[in-house]
Amino acid sequence: MEKFDYEQVVFCQDKESGLKAIISIHDTTLGPALGGCRMWPYVKEEDAILDVLRLSRGMTYKAAAGGLNLGGGKSVIIGDPKTDKNPDMFRVFGRFIESLSGRYITAEDVGTTEDDMNNIHKETNHVTGVTLSSRDAGGNPSPSTGYGVYQGLKAAANEKFGTDNLEGKVITVQGLGNVAYALCKYLHKDGAKLVVTDINRDRVNKAVEEFDAKAVDPEDIYGVSCDIFSPNALGAVINDETIPQIKAKVIAGGANNQLQQDKHGDRLHEMGILYAPDYIINVGGLIHVADELKGEFNLNRVMSKVEHIYQNMQKVIEISKRDQIPTYLAADRLAEERIASAGKIKLMK
Repeated sequence: MEKFDYEQVVFCQDKESGLKAIISIHDTTLGPALGGCRMWPYVKEEDAILDVLRLSRGMTYKAAAGGLNLGGGKSVIIGDPKTDKNPDMFRVFGRFIESLSGRYITAEDVGTTEDDMNNIHKETNHVTGVTLSSRDAGGNPSPSTGYGVYQGLKAAANEKFGTDNLEGKVITVQGLGNVAYALCKYLHKDGAKLVVTDINRDRVNKAVEEFDAKAVDPEDIYGVSCDIFSPNALGAVINDETIPQIKAKVIAGGANNQLQQDKHGDRLHEMGILYAPDYIINVGGLIHVADELKGEFNLNRVMSKVEHIYQNMQKVIEISKRDQIPTYLAADRLAEERIASAGKIKLMK
C-alpha cells in the first residue's frame, strides 16, 4: 500500500451468505473510486489480494487517461461464480459498499452479472450497470468495452501497418467473454481472419460458427502466426514464458494488467511489437457506467466518447515516439500528469 500509495483496503466477510470479499481503493484525487466487482475461485487469499490491488491501481490510470473525473477502485469476491453465488451474498456486499459512504462505486466484472448488481442495488446506490429499468441505468457495459478495444486496436494497426483496414488481417483472440465476443463481431464485420480460444468450449464453438473462426487450444494461442494478438482473458499473460512465442506485430486486447511486470513492456518495445496499453483501450466500459452517474444514461453520448479511444491511443503512440519510451510508460505519463494537475488544484483550494 505504501509503495503504490493505496488509500484503503477493506476485507469483508459474512458466514451466513458465504461472502469473502476485498475492496481496494487506490486513489480518489479525481473523484470517487469506480471499479467492477470480480468473482473468482482464487486458490489463495494472497492471490485475491494481489489481484484486487493490481486491478484498482489500473482503474486509477484508466479513469485518468480516459479523461474521467473518477478515481480507481476494485473489489473481488472469493468463490466460484458457477457454484458459490447467491443473492444474499451480494446484498450483504452492498451493505459493505454503503458503509464506505460513496468512496467506492462498484460495477459488473468477470464472474458477476446485472442480476448481481441489482441485488447490490437493493442495499446501496453506489453501484452501476443495473438492469435497464430506468433512464439512469446503463445495463451491461461489455458491448461498450468491446467497441473501445476495437477502436484502440484499429489505431494501433494504423500505426504498425499504415492502415486501419483490418480486412485479411489474422487476429488471435484469447478469451471469448462478453467483451471479446463484442470485439469479434466488429473484427469479423471488417473482414479479419479470427483465431480464437477459451476454456469454455461452447463459446469457442459459437465463435467458430458465427465468425468462421479457427479454434486452437488455450496453450497454443501465443504461438499462432498472426498480425495482431488480442488478450481478453485474465491478466499477466505477457510474461517471460509467452513473449518468446508471440509472432504478432501488435498486441491489443481488453484484459486488465496484461504485462506481468514492467520489464515485459520494455521487451515488447525492444522487439518492435506495438503494445496497446490495456487501460487505454478497454476504458469503454468505465465510460459506459460512469455515464449513469450523470443522472440520465445516454448510450449515444457513451458511444461518441468511446470512439475517442482511437485518438487517445494515437496520443500514447505520439508520446512513446517523442520521448523514446515504451507505450506502457507513455500511457502512465499521460495519466499521471492529469492526476498531478488535479492534485495541485485541490491543494490550491
